[in-house]
Amino acid sequence: MIYVKNLPVWERIARLGIGVAVAIYGFIELGGRWGWATVAGGAGLVLTAAFGFCPACALAGRRLARQARNGSTPTDP
Repeated sequence: MIYVKNLPVWERIARLGIGVAVAIYGFIELGGRWGWATVAGGAGLVLTAAFGFCPACALAGRRLARQARNGSTPTDP
């Protein structure tokens, strides 16, 4: 595995729901560039939920509780 998941299941579900809602809103309600930018933001939330990895959280040093207990780091195999 190239990455270590850093999102708990409850947050992945929340990101999925919010991402779909944001993308639908951007597609239906907004038009032009702002609409497509909103759809892209929603798609980003859906992708982070699908993979369970958030690059911004990784940059901030966020790890799941079980990873912190085990002492694993993203570079561990």
